Amino acid sequence: MELSLPSQQTCPHCDSNVEADPKRGETVCTECGTIVTEGTVDHGPEWTAYTASEREDCSRVGRPTTASLHDRGLSTVISQEDRDAHGRRLSSRKRQQMRRLRTWDERYRTRDSKERNLRQAFGEINRMSSALGLPKPVRETASVIYRRALAENLLIGRSIEGIATSAVYAAARREGIPRTLDEVTTVARVERQRIARAYRVISTELAIEPSDPTAYLPRFASELDCSEDVHREAHDILETVSGTTYTSGKHPAGLAAAALYASACLTGEQLTQHEISNVADITRMTIRTHYRELIDQYGTDDRG
Repeated sequence: MELSLPSQQTCPHCDSNVEADPKRGETVCTECGTIVTEGTVDHGPEWTAYTASEREDCSRVGRPTTASLHDRGLSTVISQEDRDAHGRRLSSRKRQQMRRLRTWDERYRTRDSKERNLRQAFGEINRMSSALGLPKPVRETASVIYRRALAENLLIGRSIEGIATSAVYAAARREGIPRTLDEVTTVARVERQRIARAYRVISTELAIEPSDPTAYLPRFASELDCSEDVHREAHDILETVSGTTYTSGKHPAGLAAAALYASACLTGEQLTQHEISNVADITRMTIRTHYRELIDQYGTDDRG
C-alpha cells in the first residue's frame, strides 16, 4: 500500500504525530484519535507480487476491460481534432488523409457482422440503463448476458433490440435492483410482449435464476414511505413462502406488492391497494389475489 501522508504532518488539535491507516484510507492522530484526512487515494497496486516476473506480469497498463463495449475497450480511436502534436492545425491535404484514416479505422473496428451486432446492442443497453437509472454493474451484467445469447444463437429469428432489452431486465433482477416489465417497456423500442417472450427464452436457455421477490421490497417500501415494521413484516411473509411451490411461476413484483399490502393490514398501517398498484405497476386484482393466498400461507388471521 502506498498512502501518502498529507503535508500537515501533525494533528491540528494536539500537535501530535499522525499516521496513515491504509485499510480505511484515513490519516489519524496517534494521541487523540482525530481523523485528520479521509478518503485518501491509494496509488499503489491492488495485487501482491513476490518476484520481479510477477510484478512485470501484474503491471497495470491502460484502462480495464469492460464487457459493455463490443471490443471490450481494447481498441483505440483516432482523435477528431485536426491538429498535430504541437497543437497546430493540419493542412487541408492532411485533414483529408485523417478523415480517410478515421473511416477505415471505424470500418476495421466493426469489420464483421458480430462486431456490428454487439455495438448496436450495447448502445441500446447503455441507453436503457441510463434511462432507468441503473448503475454500471447492471450494464456489465446485461452485456455479458447478451454476449451469451449471441454465442448460443438465440438471436436467430429475434431482434437485437428485443434480446438487449430482455438482457437489461434480467440483469437488473439478477443484481438485486429489479425494474418491472412495464418500467423497462417505457424506455424500450419494442413492445412489452416481445420483451417478455425474449426474456423467457434467455432465462430458459441460459439458465438465469428467477429474481427474489424480496429484492423489490426496499424500493416499493421507500416510494410508499412505509414504516420499518411494515417492511420487516413483508419480508417475513415472503421468507415464509420462499422456496415453496406457491411462488413458482408467479411474478416477483406482484408477490412483493401483495406482501406489503398484507403486512400493512397485519400491522394496522394505512396503505391502500391503489397506492401500491401505482408504485409497483401491478393491478389491484393481482394484489388482492396474492394477498389472500399469502395470508393463508403465512398462517395468520386476516386483520385487514
